Amino acid sequence: MAFMVKSMVGGQLKNLTGGLGGEEKSEGEKSPAEAQGMTREEYEEYQRQLVEEKMERDAQFAQRKAERATVRSHFRDKYRLPKNETDDNQIQLVGGDVELPKELAKMIEQDNEEEEEKNSVIGQLSNIQNLDLDSLKDKASATLEDLKQSAEKCCVM
Repeated sequence: MAFMVKSMVGGQLKNLTGGLGGEEKSEGEKSPAEAQGMTREEYEEYQRQLVEEKMERDAQFAQRKAERATVRSHFRDKYRLPKNETDDNQIQLVGGDVELPKELAKMIEQDNEEEEEKNSVIGQLSNIQNLDLDSLKDKASATLEDLKQSAEKCCVM
C-alpha cells in the first residue's frame, strides 16, 4: 500500500518539479539497513542478535544430540553391542559430560529395575510357563505348618 502511494505521489512530484531535487537512489541501490527501514546501528545490532540466537540454537541442538547419543551408548553397553564412534564424537563435542533429561533417566532406571527383577530367582521362576507362584506359596506354607505340628507331636523333640 505504501509503495503504491509513494510511486503515485512521488512520480507526480518529480514531474511537477522536473526532477530538480537532489538525486535520489533508486530502490535497487539502497543499503540493506535502509531496505529494512532501520538505521545502520540498528541493522548491525539486529544482525548481531541473529548470530547470537543461531549460536544458542546450535548449542542446544548439539546438547540434545549428545543426550541421545548417551542413551544409545547406554543401551549398547547394556546389551553388549559394539560401540559407535559417531555417538562418542557427539558426546565429546559437547564436552564429554552429558547429563540425561529427567524423563530419560527415569526410563533407564525403570529398565534397570525390571532387569534386576528378571535376574532374580523369583523372576526366573515367573518366566517358566504353567507355573503358579501363588499355589506354590500356599503349598510351601501348608507343608511348613504340617512339619511344625508333627514336630510338636514327636516325643523325642
